[in-house]
Amino acid sequence: MEIFGLIGEKLEHSFSKKYFNKKFSKLGLHENKYENFEINSLENLKKILSKNNIKGLNVTIPFKKIIIPLLDKISDEAKEINAVNTIKIVNGQTIGFNTDITGFEKSINKEIDNRKKAIILGDGGASNAIKYVLEKKKIECVIVSRKGKINYHSLHDDIIKESDLIINTTPLGTFPKISLFPNINYKILNEKHLLYDLVYNPKLTVFLKKGLERGCKVKNGYEMLEIQAEESWKIWNN
Repeated sequence: MEIFGLIGEKLEHSFSKKYFNKKFSKLGLHENKYENFEINSLENLKKILSKNNIKGLNVTIPFKKIIIPLLDKISDEAKEINAVNTIKIVNGQTIGFNTDITGFEKSINKEIDNRKKAIILGDGGASNAIKYVLEKKKIECVIVSRKGKINYHSLHDDIIKESDLIINTTPLGTFPKISLFPNINYKILNEKHLLYDLVYNPKLTVFLKKGLERGCKVKNGYEMLEIQAEESWKIWNN
């Protein structure tokens, strides 16, 4: 049996387990299994790896950055953005990759022609992948976070007006806390803005609904999640 899994803090409503186990069933890989490893600390990582015949792992909040020192190797892209969301285990060695990059890039390619400036809400591991893709496409990025250089209180309306792409990389609005949303001035949004939310459950977060009310284009993170999952599968089987 080959075991794959997801490590993170709160995984009850996660996408990956259902997605991969359905995939294994379709492919006839009945000996394969995908499990959630819900942990509060990475101190448990070695125990997870030693107790299970694990071939690959996905990594989610809040471990994408802090897991890096515990890995034997990481890919050049993962090193550049300082975030890992996929781990391949080969002969006991852990190798870190980042498939958020490809997931985001492929899911938004058709939407960002001629966009010049973006606001990225949040500064976690996913935020690093988003910034990497946008800068590659010559789109200027402003990072907004609670404790960053620019926070939600200091985010000036002019920056919002100038930015035609606003991306939420925080978990705000994720089920079951669906009433939460990033605290920005939605009143100045208009049809030139694209709001992209990495949250996929619910399909329409309050963040996206507020954008729709102002005539914005909106997109959630489900397609990105599917693409990054398939990229993980390619890595584990390469």
